[in-house]
Amino acid sequence: MPVLGWAALRDVRTRRVPNRAWLPLVVVGVVALAWDGLLVAGTPEQRLFVLRVVLSLGLVAPLGYVFWRIGGFGGADAKAVMTLALLFPANPAYYLPAGLAATVGGTVPTAFPVQTAEMGVFSLTILSNTVLIGLAYPGLLALRNLPRGEITPAMFVGRPVRVADLSMEYGRLLETPAGFTRRGMDIDALRMYLRWRGVDLESLRSNPERYRHPLPTERNDPGDGSIVADERAGTALDEWGADRFLDAHRAYGTTPQELRTGLEVLVEPDRERVWLTPGIPFLLPMFGGMVVGLAYGDLLFALLSVLGLA
Repeated sequence: MPVLGWAALRDVRTRRVPNRAWLPLVVVGVVALAWDGLLVAGTPEQRLFVLRVVLSLGLVAPLGYVFWRIGGFGGADAKAVMTLALLFPANPAYYLPAGLAATVGGTVPTAFPVQTAEMGVFSLTILSNTVLIGLAYPGLLALRNLPRGEITPAMFVGRPVRVADLSMEYGRLLETPAGFTRRGMDIDALRMYLRWRGVDLESLRSNPERYRHPLPTERNDPGDGSIVADERAGTALDEWGADRFLDAHRAYGTTPQELRTGLEVLVEPDRERVWLTPGIPFLLPMFGGMVVGLAYGDLLFALLSVLGLA
């Protein structure tokens, strides 16, 4: 739990979680899985335990990989899902110490989690809890942005940020010169571009024409200075040098058009703030889903039970 909490905090602050965070958990998961397997070997619970392990490692873990492949998860999100599938294939059980249980009597539960799904695959419980908690994220963002008085689709997925502070932020622009977009420029790509050009954001904004029209990507033969009939020298300019930059560097899937439109937004003369989304930091609701799962149980199963559907 502490490691996932630390990873969630890193994900919120920097959107980066180092690979070394997962390896110790994988080792612990392998050892714990082997130990649990030995404990139930030869008992009536063995077949059920094996079924839950197969579902966790054969269904939940591949889901993390599939969502990463289609772009729904970041790499750290996928690794977290796969790691939790190994660590929590079956429902855990925790009991209050006998002395404490006798003291509190019937006022609080003495065994946790309180609400468990019949399937008993705890990694699936964490995943469903994560989704339910994550669904609240757009609403919370909208409530936070509402006092600013700016009613826009961006208020559900992002927040306004001063352009001057943008180089110290993480996320993706939600604006183009034409208006709202979910596929704006990635701020990591912006930082890479500025380093590549050897310029800071303030200089870029103060003299955009200098950087908007760099040398063409294809040079023409200058000839000898004589007049040449029916020929036009020059190729289309690579505005902002976006094509040349992205030909040489992979910038988190950013396209030349996304880079150009993002830069055009940032150099608008009267622009002081832009809408920025960090994306949904999936590790944060996943950490919440794990905590809720350990302390209470399966939120989806509890909801379905209340509705008479489980």
